[in-house]
Amino acid sequence: MRNFVRNTLAQNNTRGSIVIIKNGQPQQISYGYAWYGKKVGNGNDNVVYPTASLQKVVTAAMIIQLMNENWHTSQKFTQNTKISRWYPNLKNADNITIGQLMTHTSGIQATNTELDRGKVLSENDAINWAIDNTNNGTQGTPGTYFYNNTNYLLLAGIIIKISGQSYENNFNNRIINKLGLANTFLYQDIPSWKTDPISYVWNNGKKNYQDAEYVKKTLASQLPGAGNMFTTPMDYYKIQLGLTNGSILSKSDFYYLTHLKSATTNYSGGLHLDDDHTKSAYGSLSNTHFGNWIKMTTDNRYGIIMFLNQVSGDETAQKNIGTKILDHIKPRMFDKDNNQDDQDLINISGN
Repeated sequence: MRNFVRNTLAQNNTRGSIVIIKNGQPQQISYGYAWYGKKVGNGNDNVVYPTASLQKVVTAAMIIQLMNENWHTSQKFTQNTKISRWYPNLKNADNITIGQLMTHTSGIQATNTELDRGKVLSENDAINWAIDNTNNGTQGTPGTYFYNNTNYLLLAGIIIKISGQSYENNFNNRIINKLGLANTFLYQDIPSWKTDPISYVWNNGKKNYQDAEYVKKTLASQLPGAGNMFTTPMDYYKIQLGLTNGSILSKSDFYYLTHLKSATTNYSGGLHLDDDHTKSAYGSLSNTHFGNWIKMTTDNRYGIIMFLNQVSGDETAQKNIGTKILDHIKPRMFDKDNNQDDQDLINISGN
């Protein structure tokens, strides 16, 4: 398996770190450099990767936790609760439910959430910017799917408002501490002995490690809850386990998360659920070359978690690499999937 995965990456001029899951057993396989200039290899114990949109399921899971915790209190809310409760000054908030934020069906079409504004923002500043940006832009009709980071920035703000604590504190207590994760951090909390990787492209001149780009602190600070989490593929595997084993959510909670009534596509709560058999998501960040893809069976027994830091093609090309590996893990298990993972590219203005 190790040779097949590394050869597949090499043949496609791709570098990264991957966890493959076969019969419930995870195995990490890495290839190439995470930081070519310093010869730091992918899979090095000190490297933590940006998750981009793969963070969204974590934010959605914390919303479900808070929903459960407040069920018998005055703060009770459901997927049908209007977000005007928390955002009275947000345009159209009286017509948008929390479930619609979680399924990207709020109608919000705000732009430039991943345009680096060159300033380190606090969580509240980032969320307030998202509110102002939404109010100053155009909006579609609630109920229409439009993938947009703003939905999850607003969910991060709701977590802050309900809990009375920062998103950071909620994340550390509800995710990291619950699972005992040693290699998962929000960007601002990455310790000095760890490093995030550099991303690269392969060009037609047959050269690797070109056009180096990394996630800047300023950009990460703009995306609390939507793209400021860094981890390893093995820690992310543990997060996926935690979504159904009771550590983060129960199986019934996970079903609720992935079957929200506002969904108009197979996207719900940060994941695509293809047929109650397979879950998937794709993530990337504008002006970098990272490509992240997860595709797993919902029982977590088979699948792939792929963190790429050098790519030689678009999202489809990256998924094709992962699909070859999946077919080697378990032939034909994923043939029925419709490959609609994380439709970030439907509207690039959603970034």
